[in-house]
Amino acid sequence: MLKQLALLTALSAMPALSAAAQDPCAAPYCAAVSGDRAQGWPSQHRSEVMARNGLVATSQPLAAEAGLEILRKGGNAIDAAVATAAVLSVVEPMNVGPAGDLFAIVYIAKENKVYALNASGMAPRGLTPAHLASLGYTRDSANWGPGSGMPDQGILPVTVPGSVWGWDALLKRFGTKTFQETLAPAIAYAEEGFPVTERISAGWVLPKGLPPVPSDPRRCCTQLDPVSVATWYVNGKPPVPGQVVRSPGLARTFRLLQQQGTDVFYKGEIARAIVARSKELGGVITMEDMAAYKGEWVTPARSSYHGYDILTLPPPAQTWAAGEMLSILEACVPVWAPGATLASLGPASPAFWHLMVEAKKLAYADLYRYNADPTFVKVPTDRLLSPSHAASLCGKANPSAASATGAPSDADRHGDTIVLSTADRWGNMVAWVNSLYESFGSGVTVGEYGLALHNRGALFSLDPASPNIVAPGKRPFNTLSAAFVMKDQRPVMTVTLMGGDMQSQGIAQVLVNLLDLGANMQAASDMARFRHAQVPNILWLETRLDSLVGAQLGAMGHNVRRTSGSIVGGYQSIMFIPDSTLTGLKGYYRAGSDHRKDGMAIGY
Repeated sequence: MLKQLALLTALSAMPALSAAAQDPCAAPYCAAVSGDRAQGWPSQHRSEVMARNGLVATSQPLAAEAGLEILRKGGNAIDAAVATAAVLSVVEPMNVGPAGDLFAIVYIAKENKVYALNASGMAPRGLTPAHLASLGYTRDSANWGPGSGMPDQGILPVTVPGSVWGWDALLKRFGTKTFQETLAPAIAYAEEGFPVTERISAGWVLPKGLPPVPSDPRRCCTQLDPVSVATWYVNGKPPVPGQVVRSPGLARTFRLLQQQGTDVFYKGEIARAIVARSKELGGVITMEDMAAYKGEWVTPARSSYHGYDILTLPPPAQTWAAGEMLSILEACVPVWAPGATLASLGPASPAFWHLMVEAKKLAYADLYRYNADPTFVKVPTDRLLSPSHAASLCGKANPSAASATGAPSDADRHGDTIVLSTADRWGNMVAWVNSLYESFGSGVTVGEYGLALHNRGALFSLDPASPNIVAPGKRPFNTLSAAFVMKDQRPVMTVTLMGGDMQSQGIAQVLVNLLDLGANMQAASDMARFRHAQVPNILWLETRLDSLVGAQLGAMGHNVRRTSGSIVGGYQSIMFIPDSTLTGLKGYYRAGSDHRKDGMAIGY
């Protein structure tokens, strides 16, 4: 016992690990083999989490616990979602923050109704094609997808952030708590600090957000923003695993929101600081732009799959493409593989994966052709999600050979985000996605308030023929995704999966795992996934999936590449299970959380 105590004392006194020591391949334990799972699928990484009174699933344990504590104190799923997202802004600041985008799907049990919120950013009035052309930015002929010609980082792709508006709108419409309660856990972590985990440390990398001359954005982006370095790095370097990080500026923002509400962000001192930073760097955001911001309540897009209603975020979010991908699979698998189903083909079959990828390509072809802000252009989602449209596409894919997606190009963009799911003892459930888009967004920070400005405007197009062309007040094509499943007008589950353009195709994949292959909520996440990049037409397969079917898919014409789990997203979802033998809610929850991230599902 004394030896154990001495060892624990020594470990607690250890400094943050050196860069060399962080590499797990250098440690002796890496020569070990993993142990066996006692029950079920041997490759499942952990069990589903089940609870009656409430659940939170997200990508970081401290954030999940903060949401659960709100539930324990009488808050509902909406309150818990805000608290969880706020803590994630502290512990995963490269992925999410108050100066980002938010979408949410909310199921309200007493109404048996699903609501959707779009609190994504709007382009400032000065962000026009003409202004961007004057700075040298025009359509990129090599990129026929979202973002053609737009700068990736820097101040120009910063749109007016929607997260704070969205957090407030959700609390006021459906919550039972205020910012006073829901932001308190985040403030504590921001002021007192938290130890950075290995997974988060790997992504804690600033992009170059400044041109050589800060006031001239024509050559963006070649330099790190020194304000960002001072705000997010420790002694000029990214934090290593185990290093404690504090965010006093972010704590200041949260305290101001507690004291003054959203006006401080959109009309007060925080707005003035954002506008001043924009002006300093040659941006066009004004106080009028900030004050004019508002999100909107929207109607979820709806499709069906095997008798389930798939409710997804509508344009300009991309989630509806998951619904179209599933519709295509339902209509076309019987045509492409007569007498077979996805279940009978099975996930060890190259044909299974080929058909999945081809369905994805067809859905994303429509996504890239039509998706844009519906306030500015009509997006025919009802037609695109119809069974008849899905059936009309079957002839466009070859059941034994890979198809082209467009003119060959190396253009591709990645992003990451956070997703979370919550559920409470009254039956309310939330699917939530909050993001800065790429790592630390634009690379530009408003230091005294700890705000990394997002760069979602990088997904506008400068192609005059695109419905997604940039315009004042417009919301860009958005990769953020969340979904909700119902059956026979009753709730089934939230579905969230993060990771840029991976999100819609990943949501479709986990739903196939659940609804076709019979996976449980955790196994559906643990199963290997693919990520197909539409413009370069590259098919990324996780390592073991590549070993299993990569060669066969390559022989069919797919441009196969091997990847780790870092680019196939992170899943966080909750299912409701009716049970008439129980009192109160008349059921319980089951949840899964992606092992590719740090997080967990936790309930009570």
